[in-house]
Amino acid sequence: MPLPTSLLPFLFVFLWSTGFIGAKFGLPYAEPLTFLLTRYLLVLTLMLPLVLLTRAPWPANPRQFFHIGVSGVLVHGVYLGGVFMAIKHGLPAGVTALVVGMQPLLTACGAGFLLGERVSPRQWLGLALGFAGVTLVVANKLAGVPLAAMLVPAIAALLGITLGTLYQKRFCPRFDLRTGSVIQFLPTALITAVVASASESMLIEWTPQFVFALLWLVLVLSVGAISLLNLLIRSGSAVNVATLFYLTPPSTAIIAWLLFDETLGALAVAGMVLAVSGVYLARATPR
Repeated sequence: MPLPTSLLPFLFVFLWSTGFIGAKFGLPYAEPLTFLLTRYLLVLTLMLPLVLLTRAPWPANPRQFFHIGVSGVLVHGVYLGGVFMAIKHGLPAGVTALVVGMQPLLTACGAGFLLGERVSPRQWLGLALGFAGVTLVVANKLAGVPLAAMLVPAIAALLGITLGTLYQKRFCPRFDLRTGSVIQFLPTALITAVVASASESMLIEWTPQFVFALLWLVLVLSVGAISLLNLLIRSGSAVNVATLFYLTPPSTAIIAWLLFDETLGALAVAGMVLAVSGVYLARATPR
């Protein structure tokens, strides 16, 4: 694998990890679904002119429009909506990351049934090590946290990203990233608008911090990271792509340490080593 291509998974992990940081910056100034709706509309505002100027190709048949739209609702609407609502309602970002960190295990279970992918013993070992590592990284955030109802949106996010990855790999693994973004974000924005108008005030405090968080999530996450995710789903197995999400909590912990001076204990460091080892075992293909 050429060096630039081999670095794409690590770039994706870094960019995806900053999503928790962006949420922490912006959520004090807008309700979660209102925040996300503004993000989706801004992405569409940027991508539509790009599609027209570059004459990007649209899918050849209506069925592909439907499949790409469904994958977008699951990956963007359900996953991001669940993560943002969980954090807004008090669930620590580390605990949210732990819940979503179960995605590789669920994906491995579904990949054989839905996609016919074989999960080797080596990959199962890597999945188990990765999950153990993620647990250690966020273990110190679990004590004394009233979970209960706050876990519901986090679990919804877990199911959304898992089903979205499997669905896209099964029904629409290849599409133009420019027109695909429009097809994914348009139904997501419509559904989010309906739910937000019924459950939120839809008021935004346009502080510099919120504007920075919004632009970061739009340009870096919704355009950059999502494009990388689509490329990885196109070129790799569902299990290989899913294992990358094990690296998100350790990566988020490092970023939070650098930006917010959050301490990293010995358990967290050990967990990072386990998570990285697990991802290596799960993704590496023995000769």
